[in-house]
Amino acid sequence: MAWQHEFEVNVILRKWGGFRIVLMAVLIAGLGVPPTAWRAFAQQEGPMTPAPAQQPEQPAPPTSSPGQSQNRQPPPPSSPQAVITVTSNLVDVDATVTDHDGNLVTGLKKENFRVFDNGQPQQITNFGPSDAPITTVILLEYGARMGDYFAARGAYWAQGFLTHLKPQDWVALKTFDLNTHLVQDFTQDKRLVDQDIQQLGFPTFHEAVLFDAIYQTVDQLRDVKGKKSIVVIASGTDTFSKHNLDQILDRLKESEVTIFCIGMGEVLDLYNQGNDIGYLQSKNQLSTFARLTGGYAFFPRFEAEMPDVFNTVAEFLRFQYTLGFTPSTPQDGKYHKITVEIVDDQGDPMLLRNKKGKKQKVDVYAREGYVAPNAATAGN
Repeated sequence: MAWQHEFEVNVILRKWGGFRIVLMAVLIAGLGVPPTAWRAFAQQEGPMTPAPAQQPEQPAPPTSSPGQSQNRQPPPPSSPQAVITVTSNLVDVDATVTDHDGNLVTGLKKENFRVFDNGQPQQITNFGPSDAPITTVILLEYGARMGDYFAARGAYWAQGFLTHLKPQDWVALKTFDLNTHLVQDFTQDKRLVDQDIQQLGFPTFHEAVLFDAIYQTVDQLRDVKGKKSIVVIASGTDTFSKHNLDQILDRLKESEVTIFCIGMGEVLDLYNQGNDIGYLQSKNQLSTFARLTGGYAFFPRFEAEMPDVFNTVAEFLRFQYTLGFTPSTPQDGKYHKITVEIVDDQGDPMLLRNKKGKKQKVDVYAREGYVAPNAATAGN
């Protein structure tokens, strides 16, 4: 792969800094690294349109993209994982149900679900299983803060995720270091994204604006219709963002985007024997982003774990139950806590046997809440 050659080149360049430009030219010719692999990261973020020949007769992409939030064509009939939408006074909740071993639970009926808004039971008016195409943004930390090896490792993971997407799925690619960069706008041609990942070049800046990258991407997905998600591949550390953690959490409570996080720092934590307090904070941040939005956070230590991680993310995004209810709680403009429970045909908590034959409750993954409209200003 091109990035593997680039990694070797970068090691040499770091050792021979005074001859960087000369060696760069020689190594490009000698290793066959494409010139595009050396492009700078200072480009401004904006929509990127692939060549028509590479996307023949594709349906219209989602209403907006990571780099443009208006003046786009309508989205596909359905696209993936979001979770909570407030349209008029209707709240939609997308829920994924698994057994205690992480296997998806399918075939559930409306009667198997109980929804509570601030502790008050709600009547489910809309229900249906969802097997929709995925619409997701891969948000990749690609900087020099953790070293070239970890940047290349994250890029390799992003490539691995692409193999778990289907032809009808939509995907965009963004990276962040000192700034966020739109690398590939929404496309159904996964080859374009794969090529862009291979041509990322050397990581440059040592900063990581994780909070800004998530905030900006969530905001740019506001007008994308249907279910949407972000797959964050990052260390979880933020070094230079304009937004703080509280602002990010408030924004996520208002959004309809589901976030899945894949942490890249477990190997370093293993090396430090779990004594890095900063990493524990970073890990907690990624877990909070995922939990708050109905997603999941993964912290793999070994490459052998990655196929299962990618498969789980794809399944969570693809297979959900959509529940709709009209809240009986006040429209007070405040954050409302949502709880989803699963019961059996007798109305008791659903229990399924695990691998050891022991009965355990099922697990439900859904957004933790939503911001209710304000009745006083709803008509304005």
